[in-house]
Amino acid sequence: MSLERKDDHDHKAWMEKRDLTPVESIYLSVLVWFDKRLRIVDYLELLEDLYYKVNMQMPKSHTEQYNLDNKFWYWYPLYALGSFSTIAYIVAAISGALLGFYYAPAAAAADGTPTVAYQQISLIMTDLNMGFFLRSLHRWSAQVMVAAVFLHMLRVYFTGAYKEPRELNWIIGIVLISLTMVFGYTGYLLPWDQLAFWAGQIGVEMALSIPLIGEWVAQLLFGGFTLTQATLQRMYLLHVFLLPFVVTALIAVHIGIVWMQGIAEPH
Repeated sequence: MSLERKDDHDHKAWMEKRDLTPVESIYLSVLVWFDKRLRIVDYLELLEDLYYKVNMQMPKSHTEQYNLDNKFWYWYPLYALGSFSTIAYIVAAISGALLGFYYAPAAAAADGTPTVAYQQISLIMTDLNMGFFLRSLHRWSAQVMVAAVFLHMLRVYFTGAYKEPRELNWIIGIVLISLTMVFGYTGYLLPWDQLAFWAGQIGVEMALSIPLIGEWVAQLLFGGFTLTQATLQRMYLLHVFLLPFVVTALIAVHIGIVWMQGIAEPH
């Protein structure tokens, strides 16, 4: 009997002895089939070993280091704002991706009729099943994220959690709150209604007020000195294709550093 056939026979004999349910038997058979071809169990063991080695080197938090029974600071609401903002970001990302199936970043309009972008928003709000709920979920999760990030930064500042050795993470946090504001601004312009138009016009004026490079910044971000299809296209590209990847990467780095350094709890 070959070695491969012997392994199959051993697996079948083992499963027969265990008195497994049909579901468990199917699950183990599938796992064995994949493991023989992809060595899944070997790689899982390597990952488990790596996890425990890394976890043993992680710094202990204050309550873990001194074996305190009171875990109050872990559950204190102000220390959950970072996680809260991350959850709000995930909800906004998922709902925004679903809205992207129905939204068209087109500013074309004639004879005073609404723009295509605004018509698509109206379609989502009125004709799409649960469209009103979907857009409201996206809007409110984005606003909750902005508020949570702002309060999180205040908590970090007033508790001194930005001090050594957490300076790098504080800088990343400043970059993240800045990108969050850009996220909100670009999303605010996408409906391309009157509010979006005047908000865009204010953005153009602010860009032009920058010394030396103002005109260049206005051309780059808004496609000119007046709002056109190029402006809406740029806002859409920033909001959907650039900012999500940059922000997601920075959030991952930010959370990774917190995991390595531990929570800066008040002593």
